[in-house]
Amino acid sequence: MNNSNPSFFTSNVSNATNPESDSVVSNDFSTAVGALILSLVFFLGVPGNLFIVWSILARIRRRSVTTLLILNLACADGCLMALTIFFIVYLTMQTWVFGDAMCKVLFYLCNTNMYASIFLITLMSVHRFVAVVLPRRMSCRITRKVVRRVIVATWVLVMIISIPSLVFRDVRDDRDENNKLRLVCAPNHTLPQHVRFQYAFETVAGFILPYAVIITCYVLILRRLRQTKFQRKVRSEKLILAIVVMFGLFWLPYHVINMMQVAAEWYYPDSPTREKLDNITKSSRAVTSCLAFISSCANPVLYTFAGKSYIKQNGFAFMARLFEGTSLDQTGTKKSKDTVGLSTVDSANDSGAASHVLLNGR
Repeated sequence: MNNSNPSFFTSNVSNATNPESDSVVSNDFSTAVGALILSLVFFLGVPGNLFIVWSILARIRRRSVTTLLILNLACADGCLMALTIFFIVYLTMQTWVFGDAMCKVLFYLCNTNMYASIFLITLMSVHRFVAVVLPRRMSCRITRKVVRRVIVATWVLVMIISIPSLVFRDVRDDRDENNKLRLVCAPNHTLPQHVRFQYAFETVAGFILPYAVIITCYVLILRRLRQTKFQRKVRSEKLILAIVVMFGLFWLPYHVINMMQVAAEWYYPDSPTREKLDNITKSSRAVTSCLAFISSCANPVLYTFAGKSYIKQNGFAFMARLFEGTSLDQTGTKKSKDTVGLSTVDSANDSGAASHVLLNGR
């Protein structure tokens, strides 16, 4: 829901005097629609992701690699959803009332959680690749300690690469259509190079490269599955594949606008092409930002549909039952205490049941 300097809630239009002068809060219709969407996202996303966290921590004793990654993904999405309350106030009041420090910190946290979400989804795909393609070679090396270290390193990495959010954003004075003074929390790019670097870096690091890894993993997984008789393992990939596709659909428009913003900076200020690109990014930024926000509340809905067959039998424990079932970490063989099993064969009890649900939608 942001760019490296998240331009969420700010339509960036570069010009000679004020590179990014137009704010979404200057438009009454945009602010009303944005506040409504974010309110719905808040009331759906916060309890939904909290329920996922509770299901995993309270209901699952032995947590698989997939479950640990889903737990961290829910934490990232839940934190992002909790931050929407500040932006709802911003849109409703049409002025930034939280100060310069909060302006930087809030968008930094938004950016961090965006990177965390796609990187965790990438780790899920890599884990599936290892489990299916390199099970014997790698399973003995993937311990719970290793998995936790990788997750911690991922969070450290996303906190580092989100630092531009602290640099290229601040609060400044602005005037609305009625010449009324207000405060806006907006990007503060002063040079075209800043815009090109920030938006290009965000799209490459937060979308193109992770999806290249994800696509490569799934191509190799499908090749491997075609060579083995355990065809039912395809079922176990469906939930994570659905998460990947959903994230991509919600974030692709946002990153397209990012690259259009970058392209505009290569033209002269009075170029008709630049003016056209600027108009498109200005009118589309708010919509694509809201779509990106929605992606963080979509996973609980996806899990609910995937595990709906468990609701009647397991009640509030249905989510935990789903996660147990979609794990490749359990097999009929005995494993050491610290080893996370990365077997290519699903558990006959748990994985087979949940895989059947995901494949047939029942």
